Amino acid sequence: MDVLETLKSLWEGSGFQSFFVDGGWKNLIMIAVACVLLYLGIKKKFEPLLLVGIAFGCLLVNLSYFGPESSDALYHPDLWANFLDPDHTDYHSYGAILAHGGLLDILYIGVKAGIYPSLIFMGVGAMTDFGPLISNPKSLLLGAAAQMGVFLAFFGAVCLGFTGEEAASIGIIGGADGPTAIFLTTRLAPHLLGPIAIAAYSYMALIPMIQPPLMKLLTTKKEREVKMEQNRNVTKTEKIIFPIIVAMFVILLLPSTAPLIGCLMLGNLWRECGVTERLSDTVQNALMNIVTVFLGISVGATTAADSFLNLKTLMIIVLGLTAFAFSTVGGLLVGKIMYKLTGGKVNPLIGSAGVSAVPMAARVSQMEGQKANPSNFLLMHAMGPNVAGVIGSAIAAGFLLAVFS
Repeated sequence: MDVLETLKSLWEGSGFQSFFVDGGWKNLIMIAVACVLLYLGIKKKFEPLLLVGIAFGCLLVNLSYFGPESSDALYHPDLWANFLDPDHTDYHSYGAILAHGGLLDILYIGVKAGIYPSLIFMGVGAMTDFGPLISNPKSLLLGAAAQMGVFLAFFGAVCLGFTGEEAASIGIIGGADGPTAIFLTTRLAPHLLGPIAIAAYSYMALIPMIQPPLMKLLTTKKEREVKMEQNRNVTKTEKIIFPIIVAMFVILLLPSTAPLIGCLMLGNLWRECGVTERLSDTVQNALMNIVTVFLGISVGATTAADSFLNLKTLMIIVLGLTAFAFSTVGGLLVGKIMYKLTGGKVNPLIGSAGVSAVPMAARVSQMEGQKANPSNFLLMHAMGPNVAGVIGSAIAAGFLLAVFS
């Protein structure tokens, strides 16, 4: 009898029995979703550095979470709900999370506090050459135009019944910038972080599939064949002054952008100033790798079945694709206007690189340009709008945060 009681106790304490209680089937579905995401990240190489971590975080949380009473859960959505609830003031501190949370709750503090996205931006800044943007300031217009999808998706989400905060978080997917989407969503709509982050990184990985049909639809062969003149050489002094000036202007204009823009420009200054090579190398490599590990797992933890499997998730995926497509369209249309105004000296394809997926969007512009004209080299011209898109998406996020926070 003791043996039977022991076996029964082991069964009731295992995760397997939880699949057979109310709602357990949802966890099974999310485990299957996690496996699909792992396949896409490993086999298809869709943003693998983050998607593999997100997928495994999704797997962990749905293996270990079976309701708020589960003491063995790695992540507790109820704790974070109480963190924001005015009726639970005793949970309004990270100390409560440390005391009552699991491993993924503790790692998620870095997401909630905006630490991981800001450090990712620091690494991006250290890896980015703003020379093409400095040599051709008109690229800023293309980066700004590519934010069109952000605001169109925002209005679309509002029309579908999302709150302003939720709509802003969904719209930022159109900026094609995962850290920015995470940063904004954790502040305005943390309950939507899982689907928004997965949508943002999935569409970034699908740029080579999403953008070319739009590029061919909106441009003529003659426009795609245009060869652009070589950019002027940018001096070292210009590269050093640029991040300082941008940080001062943008942060004074929109103080809410300070964490992202400040870290982006600090990383770039370390790269360009010539006296901090060790710091630049550390930020580009070791720090980026460490933060990517924590960010991916933490974001994956927000995909618990109860909060992920609903109609809103499907709507977010559709709206995110719409946002991304219209951001590409916005950049292409302004590129066509510049083509007309300059008498055919600007290839409109570089406008599609105005989304901030660096450097993939610029490479797609280069590939499509070479298909039309094998002697065409658009990569450095496309990098100008591409890095402008990084700044543009951070500014768009700062604007939405200032409006809704």
